[in-house]
Amino acid sequence: MPVELAQEVDALSEQIERPRQWIIKKALVQYLAREAEKRRLIQEGLDDVTAGRLIPMEQARAWANSLGTENELPAPKA
Repeated sequence: MPVELAQEVDALSEQIERPRQWIIKKALVQYLAREAEKRRLIQEGLDDVTAGRLIPMEQARAWANSLGTENELPAPKA
């Protein structure tokens, strides 16, 4: 672990009165959960492509361009 990062962990450990190991474990658990969710969403997208659940780029672009305007379009559905 880089010295600067270890120093940040130590400083936080003192501030919140928790052991370094607790902070590192908490950070690692959150990181792993986030990465697992990213992989799940990627697989979900790939499954949609395989199943043919797609929308044309023109529809997606029109919807995105309408966001924040007075005439927002509903999200396109496959």
